Amino acid sequence: MASIIFTAKDIFDQDFKKEVRGFSKVEVNEFLDDVIKDYETYAALVKELREENARLREELAKKAQETPQASSLVSDATQEFPQVTTATNFDILKRLNRLEKEVFGKQIVDRDY
Repeated sequence: MASIIFTAKDIFDQDFKKEVRGFSKVEVNEFLDDVIKDYETYAALVKELREENARLREELAKKAQETPQASSLVSDATQEFPQVTTATNFDILKRLNRLEKEVFGKQIVDRDY
């Protein structure tokens, strides 16, 4: 996971070198003020979502202790990626054939003969 490089204070305290033809200092400051507000909102939202995530995991763990069926939900929720089964081309072709027969019915059967 990527880490956050700047804090709102870092953005606020940032100074730029001055040149002859530089940007308008007022415009830059106004823009940075808006960026800081967005950044603080983003940070608060991330904190809120992390707290909610922790709370929901605790609730799920409690439900898993109460009912044996829910324990499989907890293990599924803690996995980052679902298990992927591999299928051969032959398996895929068989599935497609069955799907076509279900969708098109008699049309496929008549066409094959």
